[in-house]
Amino acid sequence: MSDDERESIIRRELIAGNIPNFLRQLVPIQLRPQSVDAARIDVIICAAPDYLAIGSDEDYLLVPMRLGTALLSAHDLGFTLPTPRMVDAIYAQAAAHLVPQPLPAGNEMRSTTYSVHHNAMVSEQRATLGVELGDLIAGDKKDLVLTNRLRSHLDRVAIYGWHSANGRPIQPLSTVHGWRYADYSHGARLVSTDIFVNGQRQSIFRALQDSRLARALSDEGAIADLGGLIEALERRSQSLLTAAIR
Repeated sequence: MSDDERESIIRRELIAGNIPNFLRQLVPIQLRPQSVDAARIDVIICAAPDYLAIGSDEDYLLVPMRLGTALLSAHDLGFTLPTPRMVDAIYAQAAAHLVPQPLPAGNEMRSTTYSVHHNAMVSEQRATLGVELGDLIAGDKKDLVLTNRLRSHLDRVAIYGWHSANGRPIQPLSTVHGWRYADYSHGARLVSTDIFVNGQRQSIFRALQDSRLARALSDEGAIADLGGLIEALERRSQSLLTAAIR
């Protein structure tokens, strides 16, 4: 099938609920503002234990997808995507750190065959490490992320992460690839839109517009009107896809 057909099917299956049960139990991640002289603020986000997958606990596939597909699916499911700072926190607090396993570069990186092959490699590493389904893991994929950079690059995808054993990301924050790009190394980790600030429930969108709270959630500080940015990215993705089909 074509890339467009695959993206359509991925979104259809996710929205239909064809998602492994182990991804349905979120894990709390603690963050603090970067400024050492800031008033004590404890922020808890709730993240999926691994990247979005299609299938069951017994037979699932971690599915790379375009940023537009990830944002639309996350929105429909009541979630959003992380910022790079959240990705770092998830890695630091993960119960298990998988070792990145890059495959040879080339046009096949975007193929379903590569995705299936890499999925098997990740599953084998999980088994070797004795990682249970539902444990918070990191290091198996790069993250699709939210960043202020996307405001001037609505036709791009933002990726970050794939931390190595020393805790440093192999992939720095990048908006090099176009909106249609997705390869085997990409993953979409869901983050709840509800967070807890000093024990009080709050919207992650509201928090990211608060200059004080945003320092805990993003290395860039506030991401103004994050909801509007996501809507713009979704509209841009839909319009570009419609134009491509025509």
